[in-house]
Amino acid sequence: MLSLEDEKWKELHGGYRVPYDVSVALLSMDGGTDVWDELWNELHHQGDVDIASYAAVPQLVRIASNGTGRDWNFYGLLATIEVARHRKGNPAVPVWLKADYTSAWALAFTLALTDIDSKTDRATTAAILSVLALAKGQLKLGAMLSGLDESELDEWLEERFAWSEQYG
Repeated sequence: MLSLEDEKWKELHGGYRVPYDVSVALLSMDGGTDVWDELWNELHHQGDVDIASYAAVPQLVRIASNGTGRDWNFYGLLATIEVARHRKGNPAVPVWLKADYTSAWALAFTLALTDIDSKTDRATTAAILSVLALAKGQLKLGAMLSGLDESELDEWLEERFAWSEQYG
């Protein structure tokens, strides 16, 4: 895993395709600071991700595995990065990062299995389910779960199964 002190972070590009040293935010997060808004903004932009986005994943999983504050931000950002990784125009995970990225997803799967039992809000549950699907290689299912908002779900259920709001 790329150490947060490694100078390589300064060379990596984020979602805007410009250099973004995500190690600064990750160090802050490791110290307990909430940096989710920055990470969402810088690591993903309108479907674009880049190497800094991928390199952040093992560190995000490491940090999250040491705490109990895993919520929709953690699972949602992982899912967003993984889904976007497969979009045309986004780079592949580089060889030097591939093993750490894959290992992080295996650990994210384990964390998601642990958390699915205790999380009850819709956003976190959907994000966890998305991560579980993506970690199992189910890209389409994971993408659907990560991108489906409540109103779209209600509309789909009503059209498909003639459900009413009383069952929501």
